[in-house]
Amino acid sequence: MKFKKKHLSNSIFIVVILLLLIPQTRMPIQIFVQRLISFSPSVVSEEKRDRLINYSWTLNELGKNKTTLESSKDKVILINLWATWCPPCIAEMPSLQKLYEDYGDKVDFYFVSNEKEETLYRFLQKHNYSLPVYQALEAAPAQLNSNTLPTTYILSKSGVIVIDKKGVADWNSSKTRSILDELLAE
Repeated sequence: MKFKKKHLSNSIFIVVILLLLIPQTRMPIQIFVQRLISFSPSVVSEEKRDRLINYSWTLNELGKNKTTLESSKDKVILINLWATWCPPCIAEMPSLQKLYEDYGDKVDFYFVSNEKEETLYRFLQKHNYSLPVYQALEAAPAQLNSNTLPTTYILSKSGVIVIDKKGVADWNSSKTRSILDELLAE
């Protein structure tokens, strides 16, 4: 009996490893695992918070014109840096879509990617997302500069970075909604 249990667990381990080596199965497995380990983002402690000073970051909204963050000055802002090839980015997108559906008229959302327009359109259509996606036309302001995908920032109306989350998170949580409600009430 011990031999069979050990043999079975080894077989399962080998199958999982093989599935991770195949590109068509690796991505869905990675996304599933990322969703399992995602939690609500934490608020940056008050003494470590930074403030966005330069709102002139030039972005191109898909299918629209160039814009800057200037139009979002004095508003609550959520900025998500992401890519279509990034499993943690893909894993958190459904929770961001739900948050956008409920807060899109109160919070300014920016989903920023450096990929080609057609790649982004295909991804949005495939997953039926209605997120406002932008392409960066220049380097982000220093306070929003990150080498990690995904990275998400939530800024208060005064430009204070309240959340600076690198990596996957569950954005459609009661904790996140509570933070947004508090920021909107300021």
